Amino acid sequence: MNQVVNIPTLDTLAQELAAIQQTGSKRIALLGSRHVPITHQQLIEMMSYALVLGGNRLLTSGATGTNAAAIKGAMRADPNLLTVILPQSLDRQPRESQEQLQQVIHLVESPENDHLSLGEASALCNREIISRCQQLICFAFHESHTLMQTCQEAEEQRKLVTLFYFD
Repeated sequence: MNQVVNIPTLDTLAQELAAIQQTGSKRIALLGSRHVPITHQQLIEMMSYALVLGGNRLLTSGATGTNAAAIKGAMRADPNLLTVILPQSLDRQPRESQEQLQQVIHLVESPENDHLSLGEASALCNREIISRCQQLICFAFHESHTLMQTCQEAEEQRKLVTLFYFD
């Protein structure tokens, strides 16, 4: 019976040790699927609330589902520690998101991506978010291509990545 065992590299172990030992605040990106059950949204909201209460800066995007829950929790804890980076301009976001997004202090729009499909704009947006963070927490389905790609890019940039699967 042969079994493949993934053995962490020395770089990975050093990175994880450094993350555990870091006592100051971190820049944490929280991204995920739009299609999230309400109970999962509540858990994500509590997580973002706790992360921000702990003094961490939270970065996310403006979509419904995971990102909306992250925004809600961070806004309750400390709106100054939340940055939302949109894949396109605010008026291109779903109506149900716009009201919440208008309350965000640090909102970055990307009108230069308005001519792109949402998938293309989201991939660029996720790259921008990853470039600004130290750690990525992602909630996804196995077939969430854009999110899987984002996690891979974050790992290639030696970011600490925590990936939760809904399926």
